[in-house]
Amino acid sequence: MRLGVFDHVEHRGSPLHQLYAERLDYISRLDEAGFWAYFKSEHHMTPLDVAPCQSVLLAAAAQRTTRLRLVPLVYLLPFHPPLRLMEEISMLDHLSGGRLEVGVGRGIAPPEHEMWGLDPALGRDRSEETFEILLAAFAQDHLTFSGKWWTFEDVPIELHPLQQPHPPLWYPGNVETAAKRGFNTIIGGPIPAVARGVVRYREVYEAHDGAHRGVNAAFGPPVVGGATRVFIAATDAEAQARARRSWAAYTHNITLLWKRAGIEPSQMPLDPSAGGDFDRAVEIGAAVVGSPERVADHVARFEAESGADLLMLSFSWAWTMPKPCPPSTCSSIES
Repeated sequence: MRLGVFDHVEHRGSPLHQLYAERLDYISRLDEAGFWAYFKSEHHMTPLDVAPCQSVLLAAAAQRTTRLRLVPLVYLLPFHPPLRLMEEISMLDHLSGGRLEVGVGRGIAPPEHEMWGLDPALGRDRSEETFEILLAAFAQDHLTFSGKWWTFEDVPIELHPLQQPHPPLWYPGNVETAAKRGFNTIIGGPIPAVARGVVRYREVYEAHDGAHRGVNAAFGPPVVGGATRVFIAATDAEAQARARRSWAAYTHNITLLWKRAGIEPSQMPLDPSAGGDFDRAVEIGAAVVGSPERVADHVARFEAESGADLLMLSFSWAWTMPKPCPPSTCSSIES
């Protein structure tokens, strides 16, 4: 089973240049330790993610690593001009020596779309068109395309990825869609939920003859992984005490844009922070907190029971508030 690491790069209150330098050292250590992949989110205008330009961070990481797969998870397709994104992907694949993998999606946070002047209701359609253009551009030396948002006439395509026909593609968050199209995917939740998702993925994949028609057919069977948030300290007690504070800050960061837009976190389509309830998150397995031995036991159980090819761990949660927050928000965090 492969091990990967997922990262938001949350703001910790330190200067950004220091945070970036520390994160590149961290990624370098993941490479040295033998982790298979580093997965990086894309979020904007929020302390949840102060490295929203994934291509920039991963280009730097490519020069500090030799084996680690580098995976934007995901590029928010409505936010990116498709030909510019195609060129960035091609450059990154060459800069990394063919170690790039590419996650795609539309983004599930309406406030992020609205701040960019985008209509969230059109996110799915814009994503589909952008993805169609990407696949066409990867495969051609000249691109002609006419769509609802983008039109190109005989555009010369000078850059192509090192991996052909394109880097392996990921689509997290929807097992049905990922399986029908043969994407690699990630399933969140406790081990039983991941196990159910893996079974469903493989059923749908086989039913749609994915081995022959999938977007990753050139790379063999798809990778189906599970995601777990992890906090490790020398003892269970120390890990619990420190993680409780970190969980509160993480909850603040991941819900901040929704609250600013007047949307209650309970209305979020996915709530990875379990409503900020740390004890519940630990109870249901949304977070694994404890000594190295406790976490190693979870990894062993995941490998034995999930049926997944990959365990994607999230080690880094914010642990300090980056800026003073409104009294209503701070009071809920402090409690």
